[in-house]
Amino acid sequence: MKIAIIGTGYVGLPTGVGLAELGNNVVCVDKIESKINKLNRGELTLYEDGLAELFRKNVASGALRFTTETGEAVRDADVVMLAVGTPPHPLTKEADLKYIYAAAEELAPFLTGYTVVATKSTVPVGTGDEVEKIIRQKNPTADFDVASLPEFLREGFAIHDFFNPDRIVIGTETPRARETLLKLYRPFAEKCEFLCVKRRSSETIKYASNAFLAMKIHYINEMADFCEKSGADIREVAKGMGLDSRIGKKFLNPGPGYGGSCFPKDTNAMAEMGKKYGARLTLIETTIAENDARKARIGQRVIETIREHPEGKIAVLGLAFKGGTDDCRESPAIDIIKEMIRHSRNITVYDPKALANAKAILNNTVNYAETVEETCKDADVAVILTEWEEFRRLDLERLKQIMRSPKIVDMRNMLNAEEAAAAGFDYQCVGRKV
Repeated sequence: MKIAIIGTGYVGLPTGVGLAELGNNVVCVDKIESKINKLNRGELTLYEDGLAELFRKNVASGALRFTTETGEAVRDADVVMLAVGTPPHPLTKEADLKYIYAAAEELAPFLTGYTVVATKSTVPVGTGDEVEKIIRQKNPTADFDVASLPEFLREGFAIHDFFNPDRIVIGTETPRARETLLKLYRPFAEKCEFLCVKRRSSETIKYASNAFLAMKIHYINEMADFCEKSGADIREVAKGMGLDSRIGKKFLNPGPGYGGSCFPKDTNAMAEMGKKYGARLTLIETTIAENDARKARIGQRVIETIREHPEGKIAVLGLAFKGGTDDCRESPAIDIIKEMIRHSRNITVYDPKALANAKAILNNTVNYAETVEETCKDADVAVILTEWEEFRRLDLERLKQIMRSPKIVDMRNMLNAEEAAAAGFDYQCVGRKV
């Protein structure tokens, strides 16, 4: 099938690579010419584990192409996927749909033959109705349907998740659109369940899923706080909870709070939709407020460790919102650093993949290092904020030698507490007393 994907970000690019690998002819569109030029030179514009090899393979074979011309991509396409950003509106916390609507307007004149226009972006309930209206107004004779095709790719695991989906949700209003998308995803027919639903239900499933996962993260973080004060061990508590099949083991790792490009904006958008439709979504609203408060408290917790040396150096390990990606959007690490900056100007940061993206946010408010050792040299405390495997293998004996004060605040529970204590560190982690 010929597939056009509008948008080459963390959703569009992995999806395009995956669909090309399945044997489709894929053309990805982006309005940023420099990005398209880079992709056409065979250079990736984002980091995702496992993406590079498949990207190079399918570009070389011609199955995957990139262009700035919407018409070139859309003309004769069987499916057009909208994978553009839906960031928070600058004046409200609703999803800003200007890129979705602009893409719909731009693609409409180029539709030829029967085409399914599928929203891959996370969009509020009813967006498909508006996209359909826009295309119909721009091209009254077009033969098309609008579908909702939500993505469930985890950043850092997008390629794995594409080829190993939990489920594929298809939201359509016509049998013809449904059959077209079932054909596209037929290679996964034996791997997962296909759920064909109304378009508005499909749009809701994505938001409801992300909001629930965000609440689960917030809940285990609250339990971790309780365990620290009560003498329980959150690792043991989480394991006991996860053995209940009704709860499950996933998303029970305590940490600095949820972040990234999805959970913050999607919980906010879901809360705003609740207000719009007059439905009380108090659990989501509380989760949003407390997740923000948690990051501020962690920043203050770190500052407390250098109370005796207010000008002491803080070494931060991890800037991406989680390991496996270079994405710093709504990263808890960035928000915690911003809180620390209110009290200290002596902060040095390091991340194995996300330094460039972090610099675009933090600018010159912190110092940047290229290695763990450079980051921690002469530091009064080292703070682990992202779960990179590199940090699980820290050389504690070496850190003890180069740090001014042997203190570690491990907000991802990456290290063995007993080993850290044996190495002479004042070690703090999440969810238990050490």
